[in-house]
Formats: sequence, structure tokens, C-alpha cells
Amino acid sequence: MEGIGGGGIPSVEPPPLIKKLQQGLIIYQYYLDKTTTHSVPRWIGTLIFAAIYGLRVFYVQGFYIVTYALGIYILNLLIAFLSPLVDPESEGSDGPLLPTKGSDEFKPFIRRLPEFKFWYSVTKAFFIAFAMTFFSAFDIPVFWPILLCYWFVLFVLTMKRQIAHMMRYKYVPFSLGKQRYAKQKASAAGSRVSRAD
Repeated sequence: MEGIGGGGIPSVEPPPLIKKLQQGLIIYQYYLDKTTTHSVPRWIGTLIFAAIYGLRVFYVQGFYIVTYALGIYILNLLIAFLSPLVDPESEGSDGPLLPTKGSDEFKPFIRRLPEFKFWYSVTKAFFIAFAMTFFSAFDIPVFWPILLCYWFVLFVLTMKRQIAHMMRYKYVPFSLGKQRYAKQKASAAGSRVSRAD
């Protein structure tokens, strides 16, 4: 018997198409991992792709529902990006909380959605929305100024609530680099110690 001594189940080679797909996914993940440290070029590439999407929607004069859904999705991602991992409003949290007094221990701001995942989700969303513009089934006729006004109202109300939350719990979701202290200039006369011998 073939299976005796070898575990009982013979190994089956995956089809060549599956092997190529797996190799492609490994290469894709390799290059995706290499972009982790290069945040500025990543965001520039995403902004260029967003401009191409905007030009596509402008040229076709349609797909406003797709664009509206894209805007709502990006707004949800932005809220998750600006929110702390552990919400200070929930009292039953076991994890680290944000400091509320000067005497509290410093705890770094940990985002609910890290920057890389935020970028990756935004880029995927633009790619999917761009692909949807090639299918007329997604081109639902709507009066786009109403959607635009409604999106701006949602954006303003959501950001107002998020900023109020930040002010109430005294956290800033952005780090502006390492804190630098001003050097104290000691006057030449004040720094001399006179010795009376």
C-alpha cells in the first residue's frame, strides 16, 4: 500500500494556476510589506489614484452614488483612525486608559485603526470604486448636489463630535515629534562664582 508509513494520505500537488496565484500573492505581500516605512510616497500614490478616480467620475458624469458611498466609508475610516483603541467613555475597560491629570502615568496614544491599515483600506476603496465605474449597473441617476451637501453635513457633525471627545479626554491623535526643551541661557556674570581668598 502507498499510504502506509507516510501518514495514510498521499500529498496532492495544487494545480499550476493555484501555484501561480499563491506565488503572486507572496510577491504582492512582499512589496506591500516593503512600503510600510514609506508613508509619504504611499499617501502621494493614493492621492494620485484618487485624482484619477475623480477625473473618471467627472469625465463619465455619473457614478455619484458610488462616490458618495466611498466618501462615507472613508469618513468611517477617518473616525477609527482618530479614535483611541480603548474608549475612555467605557468604564469597564481593562486596558490602558488615557491620562486625565498631570500626575497620571504617560500612556501613548494607540489608534483603533493604525496608519498603515488606514492607508491600505482607503487605497483599496478607491480601487474598488474605480473598478465599479466600468459597470453601468452602479450608475444610478441621482441629483448629486444633495448627496454632496448631505456628506458635508455628516462630515461636519461627525468631526465636531470627535473634536469634542478629544477635548473632553485631553488627547491628540497626532504626534508632532519628540518634545524639545528650550536651552536656558545663563548670563556670563551670573554663572561666574567669585571666590574671596
